[in-house]
Amino acid sequence: MDVRRRVAAARVARLATVNGSGEPHLIPIVFALDGGTIHTCVDDKPKTTQRLRRLRDITENPRVSVLVDHYSDDWSQLWWIRIDGIATVHDADTAVGATGLDALAGKYPQYREKRPPGPVITIDRLCWRSWSA
Repeated sequence: MDVRRRVAAARVARLATVNGSGEPHLIPIVFALDGGTIHTCVDDKPKTTQRLRRLRDITENPRVSVLVDHYSDDWSQLWWIRIDGIATVHDADTAVGATGLDALAGKYPQYREKRPPGPVITIDRLCWRSWSA
């Protein structure tokens, strides 16, 4: 299984964070894999608050997991890829933030049409684990 190709092609993943007290949080994200870094961001989709749990969690505990998976009723087609890493939050107007937004715009036309305000989350020091049927 070519895990990097599958991750790069995936349109959505799940981001798992844990706060300083060990309480887990899991959300769907769009993302871009750029070399050894995963980029995701806070975009303009409606949210109940701008004080997002994922951002607070990363500040308290930067260790995160990203899960990309494929389900099929034909279970011989099942696979998942989990990528653990260290997350950092960047303002969109920093060099790192702009690099992340460029990577996201290269994958998602919505981000080319309207640049998200950020912040941008980068995930580095990636540790890959995978399984396939």
